[in-house]
Amino acid sequence: MTENPNPAQSISRAEWLFVVASCAAASITAIVWSWRNNALLNYGDAVAHLHIARRVLDAHHPRLTELGSVWLPLPHLLLIPFVQIYSWWASGFAGVIPSALAYLAACAGIYRIARHWLRPAPSSLALAFFALNPNLLYLQTTAMTEPLFVCEMVWVVVWLVEWRVSLDANAKQSRRLLCMIAAVLIAAIFTRYDGWVLAMVAWTCMGLALARRGRLRSPGFWIASVLIVAAPVAWFIYNSVGFGDWLYFARGPYSAKGVEMNTSVPGFPPHPGWHNPWVALIFYIKAAEMDAAALAWGNVLLGLSLLGTAWAWLTARKRAFTWALLLWFPVVFYAYSVAYGSVPIFVPIWWPHSWYNLRYGMELLPAFALGLGFAAQIMLATVNDFKPRSINPRWVQCAALALFALIVANAGQMLRERPHVYVEGTKIIEARWPYDLEIPPALRALLAERPGGVVLMDTSVFPEIVAFTGIPLRQTINESDLEIYSAALAAPAAHAALVLAFDGDEIDRAVKAHPQGLTAVRHFSTIGKPSGTIYVSDTIKGP
Repeated sequence: MTENPNPAQSISRAEWLFVVASCAAASITAIVWSWRNNALLNYGDAVAHLHIARRVLDAHHPRLTELGSVWLPLPHLLLIPFVQIYSWWASGFAGVIPSALAYLAACAGIYRIARHWLRPAPSSLALAFFALNPNLLYLQTTAMTEPLFVCEMVWVVVWLVEWRVSLDANAKQSRRLLCMIAAVLIAAIFTRYDGWVLAMVAWTCMGLALARRGRLRSPGFWIASVLIVAAPVAWFIYNSVGFGDWLYFARGPYSAKGVEMNTSVPGFPPHPGWHNPWVALIFYIKAAEMDAAALAWGNVLLGLSLLGTAWAWLTARKRAFTWALLLWFPVVFYAYSVAYGSVPIFVPIWWPHSWYNLRYGMELLPAFALGLGFAAQIMLATVNDFKPRSINPRWVQCAALALFALIVANAGQMLRERPHVYVEGTKIIEARWPYDLEIPPALRALLAERPGGVVLMDTSVFPEIVAFTGIPLRQTINESDLEIYSAALAAPAAHAALVLAFDGDEIDRAVKAHPQGLTAVRHFSTIGKPSGTIYVSDTIKGP
């Protein structure tokens, strides 16, 4: 196996045009499908990400703490320019732009890293497997964070491989790549908590590589190290200043641990794999297989990917391929997180036969794709070496086309089975959709009688109701308004023209404690969700 020291220069313009055009066509097709099927907002988390980005500027007191305390801020910061267009916020189209760009960049990264060792044909097969994945194509039409993090992870590995190649050959390029790696790791730290582990592992390995060469005194490395360490420290400080606890994101009421404590049944394990790393590992691997392949082909995909990865490592372990093994780091991260980090994963084929956090398996898609590219190279080389003389001279092209047909067949079968990540999001929206259809028209009708009237409501559970109603967030008093919200809870009728309460929430308790001046006018209920009630204030008729 020959290593390409600089694939960026050896990849022709025609190759790049092929990559970009093919992936852009796939991306646009998926976007059109999601738009026509109203699937941009299926995930509640996608709706919440758009809501958080919007409220940073659309609030009674715009401030940085509107970014919240649990989710890391970079995805929301990238959304801010696009959610300012109200229709893009309400429809979910604002989330398409950064996610689709991340998808295209990740596709380019997969092809570039494959071309370090593989010929164009197996590299294209690795790209096709990655780019045609229906789950990834769907996620890149939403405001979910997975496409962005997958992009960051891929490019960290791309530049780590190139940094290792240039370390002993080109000092200037090595320094430039070190800065680029640091920048992407900082972005990953501010995207998902997975990025914290990725940054620690990658940067530590880089430090060890420099130490072995006696180059650990490099000022650039230590400046970048300070910046990488400062990223999570900044998040600690933000939580401490904004929410009074430097670990609020990890132990607050909206954290993964807090949600688990509120939803678990005493005396029973909260989820499969709880305090059992082996079961947690099996659940994550199965989720990754189901995200990447048709149900009957998951184990075949895993076996081929591991075979290709092992062959690549054995034939190039003294070269830069070792750094590409970082693409497999999600296996260890999620095995630990499911077992000890309050991160449940449910797969429909195993108890409790549900869909939950299946999308986390998408982070293993780059590792599958690259491993499959190496497996394809083995197959094509085998055909080349052992071809009968009677076979048409274009047998290699025929073999490559056959493998491509299998990849397309896999994607087609996944579509027939319905992509599991899409199903997961759809099941979420099915439970929310009755309220999304009924409550916004009722609020619009009541606000028409009270132009500019303020609505007291909790936007953390059904944030899309505000956008579907057609009012700005600053026309509401919600949980992110802090002091104003607390004052409104103490006297709802004196602060808002309308009050929307759901059984058991803070506003419902406030209405029951201070019912003076409030009249219930509409009641809503749906299966599996707390009932909602709209109250009108007898004292406030408008703003």
